[in-house]
Amino acid sequence: MANQHLWYLDSDYSKHMTRDKTKFVNLLLKQEGHVTYGDNNKGKILGRGTIRDKNTFLIHDVLCVEGLKHNLISISQLCDKHYQITFKPNTCEIKLPKSQEVLLIGKRINNVYLLDILHFASIVVL
Repeated sequence: MANQHLWYLDSDYSKHMTRDKTKFVNLLLKQEGHVTYGDNNKGKILGRGTIRDKNTFLIHDVLCVEGLKHNLISISQLCDKHYQITFKPNTCEIKLPKSQEVLLIGKRINNVYLLDILHFASIVVL
């Protein structure tokens, strides 16, 4: 999988997703159905859990989806947890729910907003 450290901010899906089982610190393998991609193909949900990447990036309630091509951060799942997301022409900011402190900054590349987790110096929990 190319660019395993990149996560796409996505408004189409209701859950965070990856296909990389090695990212999970815990993974409950349980077939939960399928997700349908934008091209109407389907990916099998293999389970869900918590991922950790490079000991700085921790995300809870992530689906493990067979055949997924990109790591996806669900905007709606962030909003459900009361994070504030602000989109600007070239960047986006994800702020903590209560303090409004900027937690993450994503960059817009080819009309999509990406988080590059290799550049975070402290622990980030979503």
